Amino acid sequence: MKFTTILALFCFSNLLPAAVGIKKVADGFKLPIWAGDPGTKANTMWVIEQHGAVHEVNTATGEKKELFDISARVSRKGNEEGLLGLAFAPDFAKTGRFYINYTNKEHFTCISRMVASKDGISIDDEEVVLQYKQDFQNHNGGWIGFGPDGMLYIGNGDGGAGNDPKKRAQDLQSLLGKILRIDVSPAKGYTVPVDNPFVKNKNAKPEIWAYGVRNPWRCSFDLKNDEFWIADVGQNKVEEINVISRKKSAGANFGWRLREGDIATPADDVGGDKPKGAVEPVYTYLHGGGKNQGFSVTGGYVYRGKAIPEWQGRYIFADYANPRIWSVVMKGSKAADFQDHTDELKSKEDRIKKVSSFAEDRNGEIYVVDHAGQVYQIVSG
Repeated sequence: MKFTTILALFCFSNLLPAAVGIKKVADGFKLPIWAGDPGTKANTMWVIEQHGAVHEVNTATGEKKELFDISARVSRKGNEEGLLGLAFAPDFAKTGRFYINYTNKEHFTCISRMVASKDGISIDDEEVVLQYKQDFQNHNGGWIGFGPDGMLYIGNGDGGAGNDPKKRAQDLQSLLGKILRIDVSPAKGYTVPVDNPFVKNKNAKPEIWAYGVRNPWRCSFDLKNDEFWIADVGQNKVEEINVISRKKSAGANFGWRLREGDIATPADDVGGDKPKGAVEPVYTYLHGGGKNQGFSVTGGYVYRGKAIPEWQGRYIFADYANPRIWSVVMKGSKAADFQDHTDELKSKEDRIKKVSSFAEDRNGEIYVVDHAGQVYQIVSG
């Protein structure tokens, strides 16, 4: 009887989900806003500070060193301006090429190519491959990343202010309020991929891949498939998450500004029924301070690591203004099984304050970038 009881308890314990927590990787940053794994050295992350500095961090020791600083070129006049994104070229280990997304002193978004060499990184070698004017000093987007097709994708906000006053998101002659896609494989500049959806449309910018977004704050591709996740910051009522296969996202309209999340935009003559064929979000949440509410979504990644098996396939995301970390999993065409991990991901010493970004290493493990100055790794136990 006693043996049976012990055996039952053992079996039951194996069914319980493993505990998760956070481990501080490094701290002392000034407004860190992005981190990523270059894939060339073990235990290494690059971390961006919003004013324009980039650091290399040893994730095992916390030691960090500054790689370069372009703050003299970066505007921080607007709270949402700055050095906002970085992407390593697929052949970074061979060429050292990487790309940055920042707003310059004239309030243009700059997509620039830079090169890391054995001698370091010279900012004098920066090549601005694409730039475009922002209407205001917010809603700059800032995410850039390479897709599984080797093309560079760019998440771009609607130009700012509120309610898209210049109606950029639905205007195919503007790069604002769009997801762009360009080929940066040439030695200089870029080319437009021939399979971009509007290449043959003389009334559209050929760089556009998808449109109808307000301020996509962090996008990602699932490591296991080609699903493209877009977290789009809402206006007054709703935050939204979209997911669509990369191929099906070509030419997709995500509905802003006629739609905010899954509701009509309550403003003047524009809000209303969703555009014909528009993509509906897979998950939305209302503004507020509850455990499933917030004010500014921060997109993350589908977990594909090994440390936390029960998280496999779950999309990890957060809210910047209401500091909570959540996950959902896709069930058919909608996200389901919402879970709040906020209380799990803290210790007596540490509690995440402002999630500005997530990071993913080469093994699919997830890190949290805290705008308050820290980088954490989500760990088991």
